[in-house]
Amino acid sequence: MKKIALTSLIAMFAFAGAHAANVIDGNPLYMPRKGHFYSETSLETSTHNVDAQVLGEEFGYGITDRLAVNVMTDLSQEDWFELGQWNTLGLGLTYRFADYQNWKWDFVGAYGVGPVWDAHNGFMKGHFLDKDDTMYDWMVGVRGGYTTHDFTLAGYVLMDYTNTKSFNWNDKDESWHTLSAGLDAQLVLNNRWNLVSGAEYTKSLDHYSETPGAWELTFGANYNIDATKYVGAYITKDIIHTQFPADGTWEVEDGFGMGVKFGVDF
Repeated sequence: MKKIALTSLIAMFAFAGAHAANVIDGNPLYMPRKGHFYSETSLETSTHNVDAQVLGEEFGYGITDRLAVNVMTDLSQEDWFELGQWNTLGLGLTYRFADYQNWKWDFVGAYGVGPVWDAHNGFMKGHFLDKDDTMYDWMVGVRGGYTTHDFTLAGYVLMDYTNTKSFNWNDKDESWHTLSAGLDAQLVLNNRWNLVSGAEYTKSLDHYSETPGAWELTFGANYNIDATKYVGAYITKDIIHTQFPADGTWEVEDGFGMGVKFGVDF
């Protein structure tokens, strides 16, 4: 009996150690270690048009084990590049202010511009950082949760301030605020496979504009190629509610999309 118990205990630690060796695997609380770079590249379809796709990239670096910096960008195309756009370009910062065994809490912030390049009937007719169309966005927030070798549950709250100029703080007619809140989960099946899911709600906080409330739901699976690389596939569903202040009527849209992701830590 003792031999069986000891064998089971060794097996449990061997399994836990195998998963712990996976440096990056799609965990929502992932942080790069000091001196490490990471890249996460995604390709997904629009939830309302299967002929429209978005290519996204997040590239980061661990300054310390608690502080990381990253750059983010994404491009989109529709109808075989009849419409094309370099949507956003941003710089982000993550600071892990609390790391108590299984509990992790981070401050996050970012600054971005977009659209960077807008084109019709081919990319060659785009306009780089057009002053009449480009918007500037400041984001601050917090994320955190509980993580073990077998599962992770994490939440976040983000506030965005978007304006027609970087520091045009007092112009209320050309700026707006957006609140986003979400919950993400990961379930580890073994040292190769894990399942992920998430739900995010986004709401405009400005009374003078249309007040959309949008849900985005995600479910997917990740496969660890080795300890420092993974690939994932997922499906998304969004539900967008828009109220028109003029008459108080509501409009509801929903749709499905799909995507793939590749992540690497080095």
